[in-house]
Amino acid sequence: MSDKANLPVGDPGHGDSVASWAAVITIMVAFAAGTLAFWFDQPVLVWASAGLAVVGVVLGFILKGAGYGVNGAKSKH
Repeated sequence: MSDKANLPVGDPGHGDSVASWAAVITIMVAFAAGTLAFWFDQPVLVWASAGLAVVGVVLGFILKGAGYGVNGAKSKH
């Protein structure tokens, strides 16, 4: 039986893909680093981590376009 057997009809899998995991992990690291930089009063690092969060979003779209998104050609499902 498939892993998706219990999912409602039309449910794409809630982003269980390489693209979504890479994007979310990158964004979470960026926010954690930004929080620490803000706490230690390092404005340059705060802005650098904000840029990293944007890179995480772009990374997700690039990987999705490369076939690593949900139901992509190179995805695990």
